[in-house]
Amino acid sequence: MSDSIDGLRALAAAPVHAPPAMDAYVAKVHNGAFTITDGDVEDLKRAGITEDEIFEQTVAAAIAEGLRRLDRADEVIG
Repeated sequence: MSDSIDGLRALAAAPVHAPPAMDAYVAKVHNGAFTITDGDVEDLKRAGITEDEIFEQTVAAAIAEGLRRLDRADEVIG
């Protein structure tokens, strides 16, 4: 499993810069993804961001946040 996590870490470390219009959305993914609504996605689409970009940025932010939380848990447990 460590190899899988290392692979995710490598992908998460690659610079994938979100357009500035996505800053608040990406922060929402990091801090409370459960609060994201269809309206949030529609706002991004109206700002000219494609569904593919929204998906890719959502996944990238979620993976980065998941790894951050995994690392914190590992610090507490280990």
